[in-house]
Amino acid sequence: MSLVQGNLYLIPTTLGENEPLEVLPISVKKVIEQTNIYIVENEKTARRFIKKISSGKSQSALEMFHLNKFTDASELPEFLEPCEKGLNVGLISEAGCPGVADPGSDIVKLAHQKNIKVIPLVGPSSILMAMMCSGMNGQNFAFNGYLPIDKSERKKEIKRLERLSFEHNQTQIFIETPYRNNKMLEDLCATLDKNTNICVACDITLPNEMIKTLTANEWSKNTIDLHKRPTIFIIHKY
Repeated sequence: MSLVQGNLYLIPTTLGENEPLEVLPISVKKVIEQTNIYIVENEKTARRFIKKISSGKSQSALEMFHLNKFTDASELPEFLEPCEKGLNVGLISEAGCPGVADPGSDIVKLAHQKNIKVIPLVGPSSILMAMMCSGMNGQNFAFNGYLPIDKSERKKEIKRLERLSFEHNQTQIFIETPYRNNKMLEDLCATLDKNTNICVACDITLPNEMIKTLTANEWSKNTIDLHKRPTIFIIHKY
């Protein structure tokens, strides 16, 4: 084993089809140009991203490990073996920042256990960017992932999050499968108190980006199509 271990770089990606260097710093390009081993969710999109960042990089020289919902936990130690041999490894998410609402957190946890240095690179997080633009409490907030699909369970969860928001002055953030976004906004308007604030942030960093905060009552009077548009929902009851 090498006396000097390689690093695990957390490499952010774009949130859509815009040019990478419009939203990513030059440090990301430098790391990609020096790294040939990657842990990725989807090899095809990862290779396309790397090619857009560094067009002259040899694709045949790249080694890819797959980390997604089908990956068995027993495979993870193998992904970090290059680091233990002194080579750097890059972890690439499908969109945004690795390890945040992303399976990459499992490999980061293992890297810490193996005393491998983890280095995060700057890039767009739709969750934080939506929070920044919401006008809601940025001192105390929680990300809740996906809400239940069942209608009655979803209504209970929406009311629970609204109650938490009011009792603890805590902003509540969540996401939905893009093709159910319109139904989510309808359910929020129908379930929340009319004065509860809702921020809808979709297509963040993209040309048709839309970020707006209105009350539930105001949203119920607005017509907006969120179908298949990556969207963050945020609520806060004061």
